[in-house]
Amino acid sequence: MTDLSRYPHLAKIQVPADLRTFADDDLPAIADELRGYLIEAVASSGGHFGAGLGVVELTVALHHVFDTPRDRLVWDVGHQCYPHKILTGRRERITSIKKKDGLAPFPRREESEYDTFGVGHSSTSISAALGMAIATQRRGDHRKVVAVIGDGAMTAGMAFEALNHGGDVEPNMLVVFNDNGMSISENVGALTKMMARAMASHTLNVWRERAKRAIPKKSFFGRFFSRWEEHAKGMFVPSTLFEELGFHYTGPIDGHNIPQLLTALRTVKELPGPQLLHVITTKGKGYAPAEEAQIEYHAVGPFDPTAGLAKKAGPAKPTYTDIFSDWLCDMAATDDRLFGITPAMREGSGLVRFSREYPQRYFDVAIAEQHAVTLAAGMACEGAKPVVAIYSTFLQRAYDQAIHDVALQNLDVTFAIDRAGVVGPDGATHAGSFDLSFLRCLPNMVIMAPSDENECRQMLSTGFHYQGPAAVRYPRGTGPGAKIEPQLDVLPIGKGEIRRRGHHGLAMLSFGTMLAPAAVIAAEVDATLANMRFVKPLDEALVLELARTHEAFVTLEDNAIAGGAGTGVAELLAAHGITLPILHLGLPDAYLEHGSREEVLSMAGLDLPGIRHAIRTRFGHLMPADVASTG
Repeated sequence: MTDLSRYPHLAKIQVPADLRTFADDDLPAIADELRGYLIEAVASSGGHFGAGLGVVELTVALHHVFDTPRDRLVWDVGHQCYPHKILTGRRERITSIKKKDGLAPFPRREESEYDTFGVGHSSTSISAALGMAIATQRRGDHRKVVAVIGDGAMTAGMAFEALNHGGDVEPNMLVVFNDNGMSISENVGALTKMMARAMASHTLNVWRERAKRAIPKKSFFGRFFSRWEEHAKGMFVPSTLFEELGFHYTGPIDGHNIPQLLTALRTVKELPGPQLLHVITTKGKGYAPAEEAQIEYHAVGPFDPTAGLAKKAGPAKPTYTDIFSDWLCDMAATDDRLFGITPAMREGSGLVRFSREYPQRYFDVAIAEQHAVTLAAGMACEGAKPVVAIYSTFLQRAYDQAIHDVALQNLDVTFAIDRAGVVGPDGATHAGSFDLSFLRCLPNMVIMAPSDENECRQMLSTGFHYQGPAAVRYPRGTGPGAKIEPQLDVLPIGKGEIRRRGHHGLAMLSFGTMLAPAAVIAAEVDATLANMRFVKPLDEALVLELARTHEAFVTLEDNAIAGGAGTGVAELLAAHGITLPILHLGLPDAYLEHGSREEVLSMAGLDLPGIRHAIRTRFGHLMPADVASTG
């Protein structure tokens, strides 16, 4: 338990209404205490770190100026929200964040009335806030609506779609653009370069605002200055872009200077129409190691705040992301048509080595999943062999592009889908629960799910050499420890394998990483075990042969049961007029809460005890007598 006597101001703040009782002069001290409390809390429990440190002053100022929760505060890129959670009644529980039954890692409507919109994926805040502003204004409600977007989220097209619409309908709303030059990695792209020019032009911007106040708007000089300003400021600051979209631009200002923040927020609060306040912040502000190593301190495990992060020892065995990273470089060495594409996930998706060894073939497109997929489609049209490295949860954002731009045209694009299935601490917004379901229905798509590390490498090679769209989906973390062969072998398309021949009562058909626990259970109950490998095309011959020789099936997958791999097995049997009892084991028809990966698998019944109980309960009568009696 944190000693609140060391945080005397913060101790008096249970909710933002308490914060608003303090004088402006007290706020810098409150911000200092909030930053210290955040460092202590995250150091003890782990969690997202750098982004929260960067918005401490902004969070304090927003809750001080606006009447939250009546005024709506919508956060983007939810890992900025830890200071917000501390100030909104969740201070004592902040160390439970990302843990089972603890606080959610992102804003969540069910958790607090101050979390006005659920967040997990980026760049949604302006659209959501615009919707709130339109709805409240149409009913004559004059509450304020504020969107806080930053940490790379302004690089996504959705943000500009919302700005384009907002400038047209002219709602009374405020967009706070928290410009820290980072997402998880460094921001990339032309927009980032433009923002960098804005940071360098603070003196010009101050002069511009002073001139506006000094010269009467309706005078000759006022009209002249207004016309000249539109031409001149576009050379230095990004205001022209936002103002042409219909938003009145203010800034850039120092996002760590509370007096400046208060003045700006109070000014724009009273202005009608769409407003945009541009604040410059530093990710990791106030904790020197986090400022100096912003990527490493984006999200952390528990650490000693006086010493900083300890140097991480590599895992005893490589992660699936490591397997992909090595494969990508190895394959690139053999084929110069290979291009690697990531939507702002260089570190998470394992492209750091590739970006260094093959910089001319590496493309970080920023937080723009739709563009990433269609970019790959365009490359494939000209004979390239693009590999899109993307988290399962983020591929959802580019589903139309996967259908329309890749699969429909049968283009040669390989999807390397990381974080598939259960991911654990990041919760429902980041779970990869649905990719088998939403990809399996696409014509032309080949879908593979490896059971171990070496099979992952083989499947990546298989997908790369296949002339058409192919997806390899693999989980977060490490595998069972299979020996990894250095060659780039391919597998025959649509062929599974029998791993164990058992009693003819029960056949277990495993897809992906469920093979390891399935092997344990198959040995216990004397079942036949098939490693299916391909979700699409299914190994029809193998499924039909097992159906002829067994009395019941169990399908296992780390994906939603609805529409998943097991559903494909049932569809095949129905198409052949075969009636067979089937037990489908997979993720339930629900959004899974956060917790460790092991805890979430247990909640879904996909750990060893859960699988064992489900099979013995449903099919105990099919097992040999000596096996069933031991259950």
